[in-house]
Amino acid sequence: QVQLVESGGGLVQPGESLLLSCAASENMFNFNDMGWYRQAPGKERELVATINVGGVTNYAGFAEGRFTIFRNNDENTVYLQMIRLKPEDAAVYYCGARILSRRYWGQGTQVTVSS
Repeated sequence: QVQLVESGGGLVQPGESLLLSCAASENMFNFNDMGWYRQAPGKERELVATINVGGVTNYAGFAEGRFTIFRNNDENTVYLQMIRLKPEDAAVYYCGARILSRRYWGQGTQVTVSS
């Protein structure tokens, strides 16, 4: 049914940037909201940013001023632009989508920030 495929992760040095992409298998209008979440080793999965059906965005404190979530509805793709990356940003980043009370997840893409 619903498939979410992330891409764009990789290894960068502190201060560099990455653009993550999440391609959805169906029309973006089907989702109440979509977002990016991350999970570092030994830590819980945490919210990074979300965007709802009306285009309203929400960011975690650590993401404000550095990360931007946006989407292309025609391409069924949501993006996360990350700039000025820090070592503590290293994690597996997951794309999530919600339809009412049901959550769907992608497979994740690894982001490594290291000197």
